[in-house]
Amino acid sequence: MGSVKDYFSSLGSGIASLLKGMQITGKEFITPKITEKYPENRETVKVPERFRAILTLKYDDEGRHKCIACGICQRNCPNGTITITSKMVDTPDGKKKRKLDKYIYDLGSCTFCQLCVTTCPQDALDFSNDFEQAVFTREKLVKQLNYLPEKEDPAPSPEELARMAAEKEAKIAAAKAAAAAKKAAAAAAGDATQVTPENKEN
Repeated sequence: MGSVKDYFSSLGSGIASLLKGMQITGKEFITPKITEKYPENRETVKVPERFRAILTLKYDDEGRHKCIACGICQRNCPNGTITITSKMVDTPDGKKKRKLDKYIYDLGSCTFCQLCVTTCPQDALDFSNDFEQAVFTREKLVKQLNYLPEKEDPAPSPEELARMAAEKEAKIAAAKAAAAAKKAAAAAAGDATQVTPENKEN
């Protein structure tokens, strides 16, 4: 008697499980499909803005970037993905300035951790969501991010040139005054050391 009861109990639970599975299957029949038909829908596919695909330099409308070749992103990269080379140029006021020469980025070893973007003090880097980066050789994954021709810095105006010349003259005058004061102090100290005990008694 017990075996018959167990049989019908197992049969009932099996039918219940089957109906539950069929219910889930039936819902999937009427659920809108989310499968992407790539690459057929390449023109209409929407990639989220936060998707990290490839590192880029931010260029403004005039074709200039903000990178100053400080090397912080290169030092913070855990995989050595970034290689920066810089050069020294002369500024109109006679000073030396470091400028970016080449910004090399290896997409093949990038982990997309975004440490380079978050630690950049100039906000010069960003990740684009252009995910179509497949190539046939690893060498093509190494990219130079400063691909646009380097633009010359705008020439200073006559007022700025006059201001820089005045600042330079003021610095020279201050340096000469400091040197003269130091020389006078040294001379006074030398005269004080020449006073002998006999001179003090007289």
